[in-house]
Amino acid sequence: MPANLTHAYLEAEQRFKSASGNPEKVAALEEMLRTIPKHKGTEKMQADIKRRLSRQRKEGQKKKPKASQKPFHYVEKEGAGQVVLCGPPNSGKSQLLKNLTRAEPKVAQYPFTTQKPLPGMLPYQDIRIQLVDTPPLAPEILEPWQLVMIQQADAGLLLFDVNDPNLLMQTDFVLAAFKDRQIVFDGSRGPRLFVLGNKIDEPQGKENFSAWQELYQDKFRAEPFSALSDEYLSKIPKFLFDALEIVRVYTKAPGEKPDAHPTPYVLKQGSTIFDVAVTVHRELAQNFKFARVWGKAKFDGQMVERSYLVEDGDLVELHW
Repeated sequence: MPANLTHAYLEAEQRFKSASGNPEKVAALEEMLRTIPKHKGTEKMQADIKRRLSRQRKEGQKKKPKASQKPFHYVEKEGAGQVVLCGPPNSGKSQLLKNLTRAEPKVAQYPFTTQKPLPGMLPYQDIRIQLVDTPPLAPEILEPWQLVMIQQADAGLLLFDVNDPNLLMQTDFVLAAFKDRQIVFDGSRGPRLFVLGNKIDEPQGKENFSAWQELYQDKFRAEPFSALSDEYLSKIPKFLFDALEIVRVYTKAPGEKPDAHPTPYVLKQGSTIFDVAVTVHRELAQNFKFARVWGKAKFDGQMVERSYLVEDGDLVELHW
């Protein structure tokens, strides 16, 4: 018997998957149990939810650990993707984070203001992208974990102050550090890295940027930028969304109208309908039959098979 899960149930399950704390997980499981259709086809699922709910409640009653085992520089990924902000001292990383998110990094004219990673959430339409400011890339303080953070992120923004008198020395140092760690810009090994020549709004900024880019054009391609200009800042959210190479997919249960304010599932470009089914519910995906899709280049409710490639903005109705 098909489960015919409701949109309310799928929303609750998505909250459970994204929950980081015990109270949030318990609340999501309780909502899943309340909204799941009660019939023979969901008996095993109901039992599984009850077991998980019991386990979460017991864990919530246990004494909290005295200290976290995670290192101070660990930043758990949140949102649709994690983008690390990196660069030499005073390159404008913290200013960029401050102007795009609600984070409050220290912004000063003296170097080495940022001592540890600081995350902030950048809204883009109906999703959020995590930005992480990091300590500067400089010989005096460079730690191995800084380069590891770049490698483990989903994308990176590398900023340089094009007016810094030490710009060439800084650029050569960063390139050497990246080469030693086998960090590349094109994403063939690790995340894609994008270079911004910051502070072009200052005197001689545009001229300095052009000369710098010409000198290193065989190493990387840089874009002119100013972390203080709304003209440039307004382009960053869409730029990062494209850089992450992700798509947003919305779901609805058979026979239901789409939610007025749906929460999208975020998947990598090239994902299939079956990838969507696995993301929504791994166990039910084993019984996947077909799906109907509403999207820009399709007729409403087009029936598709598991290998169908989803696009950003698709509305999917899964059938088990």
